[in-house]
Amino acid sequence: MSIKENVARIRKEMEAAAIAAGRDPKEILLCAATKMNDAAAVREAIAAGVDCCGENKVQELTAKLAENAYEGAPVHFIGHLQTNKVKFVVGKVDLIQSVDSERLLTAIDKEAKKQGIIQDILLEVNIGGEESKSGFRPDDILPLVDKLPEYPNIRVKGLMTIPPISQKNGDNVKFFQKMCNISVDIIAKKEDNDMAKYLSMGMSDDFTDAIACGSTMIRVGTAIFGARDYTKLHQT
Repeated sequence: MSIKENVARIRKEMEAAAIAAGRDPKEILLCAATKMNDAAAVREAIAAGVDCCGENKVQELTAKLAENAYEGAPVHFIGHLQTNKVKFVVGKVDLIQSVDSERLLTAIDKEAKKQGIIQDILLEVNIGGEESKSGFRPDDILPLVDKLPEYPNIRVKGLMTIPPISQKNGDNVKFFQKMCNISVDIIAKKEDNDMAKYLSMGMSDDFTDAIACGSTMIRVGTAIFGARDYTKLHQT
């Protein structure tokens, strides 16, 4: 199937999942995870109607920006971001979804101040408590929200998570529900819906479950572009 056909199919699945959960399908954004896909494929996805593009690697982001690959759609950074590469991302993307430590918060705030901007971000939550993954612990989020005035050049717009790899359908529902509860707690604590505007969770294999649990943004790569060819990573 073509990228256009894949996006149309995903939209139908999103709509069905939203309606089944009593939600408005328009509340949910489709973020195309563009890792390892070239500028032409990204342009196809944008033409097909994705809401935004999410890039995992700084090098790919920089190269595709130079090619104007994201023209017509917001671009987000969704991968692990090292503090020494913050200057290549801040001010270049509409949203940094993967802010996973106070050290990174400090670096982003410093760079945003240098550029004279306010950088929108999401706080990444390690909802499964996996040692192999980065992110704030769930119990750290509400105390961190109280400390956000220390970062005046950052604007928190919500939460993001990558739950454990699921073995069967429904495995991640408990994690998605926990994320939704944290998001609700933020709104209750700060009385600020904008601080929890986005709940970015759900990917190609589990986005319908995520939508059922309250996701407002799904990040889909394989279901749009097809399986990635990781052998390319080893080619010179």
